[in-house]
Amino acid sequence: MTNTQNNKALPLTGLKVLDLTRALAGPFSAMILADLGADVIKIEPTPNGEMVRGWGPFQDGISVYYLSIHRNKRSLAVDFRQPKGLELIRNMAKQADIIIENFKPGVMTDMKMDYAALSALNPRLIYASITGFGNTGPYGSWPGMDQIAQGMSGLMSLTGQAATGPTRVGIPIGDVVGGMWATMGIQAAIIQRQATGRGQLVETSLLAGLIGLLTVQGQRQLSLGDTPGVAGNDHPVICPYGMFEASDGPFNMAAATEDMWVKLCQLIGIEDWITHPDFKDNASRCKHREQVKERLNKIFATRKKMEWTLELVKLSIPAGPILTLDQVFKDPHIVETGLVEEVDHPKLGKLKLVGNPLKMEGFGGKTVRTAPPELGADSREVLQEYGLSDADINTLIAEKIIQSTH
Repeated sequence: MTNTQNNKALPLTGLKVLDLTRALAGPFSAMILADLGADVIKIEPTPNGEMVRGWGPFQDGISVYYLSIHRNKRSLAVDFRQPKGLELIRNMAKQADIIIENFKPGVMTDMKMDYAALSALNPRLIYASITGFGNTGPYGSWPGMDQIAQGMSGLMSLTGQAATGPTRVGIPIGDVVGGMWATMGIQAAIIQRQATGRGQLVETSLLAGLIGLLTVQGQRQLSLGDTPGVAGNDHPVICPYGMFEASDGPFNMAAATEDMWVKLCQLIGIEDWITHPDFKDNASRCKHREQVKERLNKIFATRKKMEWTLELVKLSIPAGPILTLDQVFKDPHIVETGLVEEVDHPKLGKLKLVGNPLKMEGFGGKTVRTAPPELGADSREVLQEYGLSDADINTLIAEKIIQSTH
């Protein structure tokens, strides 16, 4: 059964997507579209497929990296080095609604698969391109990787401790955000196409996506000329809001309003600070942040982090323990809300995956419908749906233009 047949209640059902991407940003974007019901064909180069299939760590020989970003897709394996392989993809583009690519600028033009070439064949085509730094500007030709973009966006200058200096975010946030921005642009283009009848080029980059996240820190620089330094684990303009130390480890707490500050002081027995001139309002507390943290940490060290969390939440003061990933996936809230789902994999058996965090009627309580596909597992089925005969497909296999495992 094809994904389209299986997705009748989902919002993007019926849309055909050719996923020509690799690594993380593009595959993440395509995965979101697949989650929402689009029929996403992961077009992979032969003989080894998407390059992340070779990236560790591995679960029984299968890349965990690959497993994390390819749910709900189908795999078509094509030899990009052969003209017939590229011609096959161009012909598929005539029927597609969306193409996503994240090659270095100029590569798709060299293969005659850039937006100008493919939109001439299919004016309704929506073509999303994710690069490291954009297709123009002094850095447009530079190769892009997540940590490079994190550094050049200013994000790393805000992340970390004063003692350690700039620090990368613990996941490839530039890739993930680039993929999310691309998905938003694609969905907007789908809506606009209903009015215009035409597709369009949607472009973003890792650098642009990260700069688009700077929000208040970026505006501080633009409006006030105030260059923020590393923020550590404290909110830059609210105190107390950050990480604190309980007897069994760290937790986060945000007494973000004056009412919350009063409740906190009453809870922990420091009522004298409610009216003290150094702590009576947020601006004063920010000036004396270290003194506030020192006193609060001495008090918080007397009890466990979950005990404090429950006491604070009772008073409507946001708080929560800082968990390691093994604790996250065992947490009763995470389990009950279904953020981890199980799906059958042909080699791994029951496979647990992080699902889509959206809740929508069409999901029916489950967002992971199919496991990340094996290389070329769907080549024959996909090409049949795109109009090729069995004889045509057998010829392509014999000529090693495509690779099929079924």
